[in-house]
Amino acid sequence: MTTALPQLTARTTSRIDAVGWLTVYLVLLLFVPSRLIVGPLGSAGAPSMLFGLGSLLLWLLLFLGAARRAASEPQPIRIALALLLFFVGVSYILAMSRPMSPDETSPGDVALLALASWSGTLLLTHDGIHERSRLDTLIWRFTVCGGLIAVLGLIQVATRQLWVDQLSIPGLSSAPAYGLTTRGGYPRPAGTSIHPIEYGVLLAMILPLALHVGFNHTHRGPVIRWIPAIALIAIIPLTSSRSAYLGAAIGLVICMIGWTRRRRLRVLAIGAAGVLAMLVITPNFFGAIVGLFTGAGEDPSIASRTDSFSLAFEFISQNPAFGRGLGTFLPKYRIFDNQYLLLLVTIGVVGTIAFLALGITAAVTMLRLRVRLRDEGSRDLALALTASICAGFSCLFMFDAFAFPMTMGTLFVTLGICGALRRIEDAKAGLAALLR
Repeated sequence: MTTALPQLTARTTSRIDAVGWLTVYLVLLLFVPSRLIVGPLGSAGAPSMLFGLGSLLLWLLLFLGAARRAASEPQPIRIALALLLFFVGVSYILAMSRPMSPDETSPGDVALLALASWSGTLLLTHDGIHERSRLDTLIWRFTVCGGLIAVLGLIQVATRQLWVDQLSIPGLSSAPAYGLTTRGGYPRPAGTSIHPIEYGVLLAMILPLALHVGFNHTHRGPVIRWIPAIALIAIIPLTSSRSAYLGAAIGLVICMIGWTRRRRLRVLAIGAAGVLAMLVITPNFFGAIVGLFTGAGEDPSIASRTDSFSLAFEFISQNPAFGRGLGTFLPKYRIFDNQYLLLLVTIGVVGTIAFLALGITAAVTMLRLRVRLRDEGSRDLALALTASICAGFSCLFMFDAFAFPMTMGTLFVTLGICGALRRIEDAKAGLAALLR
């Protein structure tokens, strides 16, 4: 044991720490407006996408062999991702072997590159963080980024201006400009996102992690650690987005199931106070939120979603197993506003099941980890990650999320954090067993 321990320590301290790299990715993903791209690369030129491809290359160079040698047991999230990539690859090969419209080929290639970029970020997060303190640092930076884009949304609502449409970055070209949209006469903030739906969903995914930071990062001052969560809680109701409300509700319900009774009561009391304040200050806006659900049957966007099923099933029946190829179903054919329906068309039943299995694997892994952990902070983090994953995957029913890079980038980073937490806790348990 005396010789094994120094070897283990040396091997651990020599590993590359990916937190700085991933912080740059989060900045590019969340702060560079999605309309800004490297012009010559077209739709494949989003800075976050290129950086994600760099993450994949970095993982292949630094961690592929090391991960295979060091893994004491299979890593379920990595296995689920590998299966998804395999089945998407099969779908791509089958699609390219069939006659295809020329304007479908390039979007299919870009969709494959986008998935590779998100996967590279997941893998680097999964295998590039080796200490719990470093993982907490990444989560803190993640929530701070979320808090900052929430503050941007509040500014957009207050000023009724988007602001980021005026932003230009040297070396990047801009897609056609877009403005601040409204619903029921109220502005819909979009932050730096393409659309308010994307903005609301990514905020809903970050919210459980921000609450975890507020409750558990007690080494930071109470004001500083709670600012991200407060900003997120303030802006989500103002998004006028059913997707954001659904995601936030799912995340909060999962968190409250696992929280102590005292914490549940405190959060419910604050929530009730917030609703009462909204009723008093902006009763019309509160009525507009309620109307989004009570009047859903007359909403054209809901009708468009439900009317898409018959057309989708026609395409699914043509290639039910592996679909027509990721990215090849163009908006000119139909916009489904349902990512799972679009996945059934493009990567088939097999690929869609593999994608769902990735989310289910991450959520189940976190719940199982939470059961065996004794540290309350780690248990709360596993719960928050479960809530974020469930919120993200649930909201994909509401829009075609693969066309929105911020949503998918946020989701895959969160999946990577799940894998990193499991690895770190397994390593701690192994070291504790060695020292006995």
